Amino acid sequence: MSFATTDICDANEDLITKGELRVCAPVFKAYGGLSQFKGAAVTLKVFEDNTWVRTLLDEPGQGRVLVIDGGGSMRCALVGGNLGVLAEKNGWAGILVNGCVRDTLELAESKVGIRALAAHPQKSVKRNVGERDLVVDIAGTTVKPGDMIYADEDGVLVADRPLI
Repeated sequence: MSFATTDICDANEDLITKGELRVCAPVFKAYGGLSQFKGAAVTLKVFEDNTWVRTLLDEPGQGRVLVIDGGGSMRCALVGGNLGVLAEKNGWAGILVNGCVRDTLELAESKVGIRALAAHPQKSVKRNVGERDLVVDIAGTTVKPGDMIYADEDGVLVADRPLI
């Protein structure tokens, strides 16, 4: 699975103009063991509570990407080492977090692509509050369930349909 987000952008300038291919603002840092990943988006909206993150990562990933809108909170982590292991075990291609992660050395060992805003040592609370499979806005970009996510060293793209 080799691709380059730069090549995808160059080959699809018309889709960028139409809004069918969107480029996320360059706010995400890489934390997972895979430098590039792609897959259909499964969306989740939570705030400082990762109960639903665990629930979704416990499902078969089937090469999909979990897109977590954590409201951009910098007060706790939504994904840690145990969830990285769970994502790998269950076949998730990647995790995109509009929020923080922790256990970064463990995440780097997982065979999952992980992007997040920052690292934070504190775990989240457990209130079991969240919503899945809805349209979320992260990094200046709208992500719908089923959109294709492409991430590599140069950035994160969101497409309305598969491009490669």
